[in-house]
Amino acid sequence: MDNRKLTIVTLIAGIVAFLVWFRRRARKHLPPGPPADPLIGHLRIIPQQKQAEAFHEWAKIYGDVMFLEVPGRKMVVLNSVESARALLDDKGSNYSCRPWFVVWELMGWTSSLTLLPHGKQFLKHRKMLQTFFGKKESLAFNDILAEEARILVKSLLEAGKGDLLKYVHRLTVSNIIRVACGHQVKSDDDLFMQLAEVFAQAASNSGPIGNTTVDLLPWLRHFPSWFPGTHYATMARSWYKVTRKMYDISVEVVEAEMKENRMITSSFVSEKLEELADHVNDQQNDDAVSLEDIKSAGATIFAAGKETSYDTLTGFILAMVLNPEIQQRAYEEIIAVVGQDRLPDLSDRESLPYLECILHENHRWHVVLPLGVPHRAQEDDIFNGMFIPNNTVVIPNHRAMSRDERVYSDPLKFDPSRYLPAPEGKAEPCFSAAFGFGRRICPGRHFADLAIWHVVACLLATLEILPPKDAKGNVVIPEVNIVEGFGSAVAPFEFEVRARSEKARALIAEIEK
Repeated sequence: MDNRKLTIVTLIAGIVAFLVWFRRRARKHLPPGPPADPLIGHLRIIPQQKQAEAFHEWAKIYGDVMFLEVPGRKMVVLNSVESARALLDDKGSNYSCRPWFVVWELMGWTSSLTLLPHGKQFLKHRKMLQTFFGKKESLAFNDILAEEARILVKSLLEAGKGDLLKYVHRLTVSNIIRVACGHQVKSDDDLFMQLAEVFAQAASNSGPIGNTTVDLLPWLRHFPSWFPGTHYATMARSWYKVTRKMYDISVEVVEAEMKENRMITSSFVSEKLEELADHVNDQQNDDAVSLEDIKSAGATIFAAGKETSYDTLTGFILAMVLNPEIQQRAYEEIIAVVGQDRLPDLSDRESLPYLECILHENHRWHVVLPLGVPHRAQEDDIFNGMFIPNNTVVIPNHRAMSRDERVYSDPLKFDPSRYLPAPEGKAEPCFSAAFGFGRRICPGRHFADLAIWHVVACLLATLEILPPKDAKGNVVIPEVNIVEGFGSAVAPFEFEVRARSEKARALIAEIEK
């Protein structure tokens, strides 16, 4: 072998040797984490409840990027917005996949966009929803969302006190169902209301998504219900029929209207069914939208849209009950811009900065997904000198991000002024994690933002939100009790409302229900 060939072979061998050495060295530099037990790793210390809080406390010791491991699964928890952006946004192509959600698969949600792994099916479903709920496209629903917000205000004032959260529940279901399949919810007896209630129970009892004992140890799903650790698998199977009905109902409603030759209200399902009929001969193409795709997307809109919106609004109402001075300041801003002779509309939004700060603070103060839906690394990666192996489950800890004392002063306090520029405020950054990260960011975020804005603006412009009184007339301040399952919900509480003024009462009286 001549010297030239020997040099090339030596160089190649050196490069290979360096890569092998570097890979082995990198594997020794996993992110830091709590001490693990032999064989079972961190299984013993990972709690099944309030995981986000536990991970947040551990992050104070081990840092923003934290490693955990159980048999068959490696996990990295991201406890800061910066680390989540660096991995999930900037390296989105590697972190856009999902792990196996065993509990939700047993429940029947195998083809929901939220849970689909990266691939053709995911890309098809994401395109369907992004094109329908884009920023500009969502403005087409402005009138519907304004109407529903005003109906809510009228219902609340007519009731005055008692179980007022049921009207908030009805609003969130009606908002999403009108857009999904054109059906307006007008009573609690509506089938969509019943399904939403049952799904809420399922979601709140499903444990931390992707992190229950059954998700961490999938073989548990094969064991009988009396076996320790199988609770979530048993619960999931009991909800399967409800999931199937949620898949079918939106399509059934629209198809019934078509068969009866009734005027069909434009909606996601009606548009997709029309497209399906126009391209019936294209069904052999993998990229073609099938009837099952439409059902799955409709169910995803129903479940994800309703649940997160309801949790967001109940958190807002509780915050207003606890902070009357914030209500008052928002009301004064609205009156200064809008006046008392009409209700606020979307054209006023840019002129109401304090109201905007309330929305941002509500997303931060009450994070509806304390642990974001887990991502999964598709290839080995190096981040700040730390090795993240292929197939590692990556969990964005939204709760830790929202309470990061390096970013937010007094993070447990509800303080909208923190986002205002100095000297009036603290110029703290708006909380950006509420809708997720990277290619898994919520495709319905623009619609959700618009819906929440209309409710918050209309409520604060017309009603005082007050704590309830007991039988003796004493004010009862509700406690902040959080129930966690799929997401984070405020435990049911009571509140009262009264009209801000006679002019506000007159405006509400003109609203048609």
